[in-house]
Amino acid sequence: MLGCVIHGQGDLRVEEVPVPSPGPGQALVAVRYGGVCGSDLHYWRHGGVGDFRLKEPMVLGHEVVGTVVSYGDGASGPAAGTAVAVHPASPCGVCPECVDGRRNVCRDTRYLGSAARFPHVQGGFAAQVVVPVEQLRPLPAGLEPRRAALAEPLSVALHAVRRAGDVRGRHVLVTGAGPIGCLVVAAAKAAGAAHVTVTDLLPAALRYASAAGADTVVRADDPDDAGWPAEVDAAVEASGVAAGLDACLRRVRRGGVVVQLGMLPPGPSPFAGNLVVSREIELRGAFRFDGEFDEALELLAAEPAFDALVSDVVPVAEAESAFALAADRSRSCKVLLDFGVLSAP
Repeated sequence: MLGCVIHGQGDLRVEEVPVPSPGPGQALVAVRYGGVCGSDLHYWRHGGVGDFRLKEPMVLGHEVVGTVVSYGDGASGPAAGTAVAVHPASPCGVCPECVDGRRNVCRDTRYLGSAARFPHVQGGFAAQVVVPVEQLRPLPAGLEPRRAALAEPLSVALHAVRRAGDVRGRHVLVTGAGPIGCLVVAAAKAAGAAHVTVTDLLPAALRYASAAGADTVVRADDPDDAGWPAEVDAAVEASGVAAGLDACLRRVRRGGVVVQLGMLPPGPSPFAGNLVVSREIELRGAFRFDGEFDEALELLAAEPAFDALVSDVVPVAEAESAFALAADRSRSCKVLLDFGVLSAP
């Protein structure tokens, strides 16, 4: 069967990979769509994401939807043919973080398509994938697989907004209008934010942010500072650049909250750290998610407007073109790989 495998920086191949067989406690899923994530792009362009570096070829992909094919010995779950989304994380359940209810930062988790551990955890960009049955989530009634492919990145956004605290009736700033930033807009509005301002350098990205529900969009490089709010209650940095974090710290009110969601480059990052002290700003990280995945599926089922954020669907055979498109935010928002007939049982 075909899989989308990263061999090193700039070396992405669609090639034959072994057909998996489910073992005890596992399910075999025929993949229909896989969303190209920013971390997938980092593996392709840089050979790693953050401190996680490629040490061996790895099937990419952790934003996966498909249908159940079969189960391994002693395993059971949704009937064969059921449309499912795959929760990409398998926390260990016993480390201090898991015991403390913070499974998203489990120190020994397995996450689809991640080089955080070695051997790497192979991902879901393949015609068929084996996962623990606990990771299967049947799609709610009325939710089509194409929209359901947004469940993983929407879960990331929901977790980031949760880290910001109670945003009901508040003004929220989001720096960066990539797919995650746009979904943070939607998550903040769903959480009751009264006003969401989004900044980005690209007009096309800001248009997607407006489609996601942004009340105000601002060119981040506007020389006259026009459109920038004088002060916000909370800010989510979703661009992954130090300038975005700096902007959040300068715009959030005294005693406000800034959530760093975008993955900054490895090593030191310059920002106005003294403002954290003098304004008593709370700077919080947001990493992945846990139970928000189920919440994301319900939100997607209830809101067809999310369809506007899926800008392109590309056959997996053209994966490198899909990655190039996803990397060009002047032309795309969320790009999906379509496994089509390749995923048929």
